[in-house]
Amino acid sequence: MCSQSSEQQSDNLVLPGERLGVIEEFIPDAGTYVKDGVIRSGVVGRSLHDSLNKRVSVVPLIHGAMLPKVESVILGQVSSVQTQNAIVRIFKIGKKQLSGVFTGILHISDVQPRYVESMFNVCKPADIIRAKVISEKNKTYHLFTKDKNLGVVYALCSQCGYSLESKRQSLYCPRCGRIEKRKTALDYGKDIT
Repeated sequence: MCSQSSEQQSDNLVLPGERLGVIEEFIPDAGTYVKDGVIRSGVVGRSLHDSLNKRVSVVPLIHGAMLPKVESVILGQVSSVQTQNAIVRIFKIGKKQLSGVFTGILHISDVQPRYVESMFNVCKPADIIRAKVISEKNKTYHLFTKDKNLGVVYALCSQCGYSLESKRQSLYCPRCGRIEKRKTALDYGKDIT
């Protein structure tokens, strides 16, 4: 019979992205992700290989290190927009600042309950957006903004770069007078920190 020390073996210090094994050998557990069948570390920590249960996990070195999870409400900056989706750089979970770089995708079908013609009517690059994580695959977080308290919380005029103000169902630039469309959160323009 194996002793506890041989069943659960704590290995070396690992960094995010470092190879821990393959899915044919181990089941990925906390602190890991799978890419192309390879289990990799998702955080800085110590790898833990449980040979009895065939699991591999990473115990974070920094306690309280946060990763976006399904149901997390995040704050991020839109980095690019296409007709069907937007790419968001996630920098906060709730009110906690993240140290790593996490990427989210907001698809046009997850923006609002009614039909949306184009993501260009939802958000623009540099907008700050609040969204909920609805799924995660290979460290890409799929986002959702259908609730009233989710959506763009801060935006700049795409013509002159001035802060946009909420006016009825659209955003208004007090400097140049331009009116722009966004899917805004109910508290647009309020303190987002």
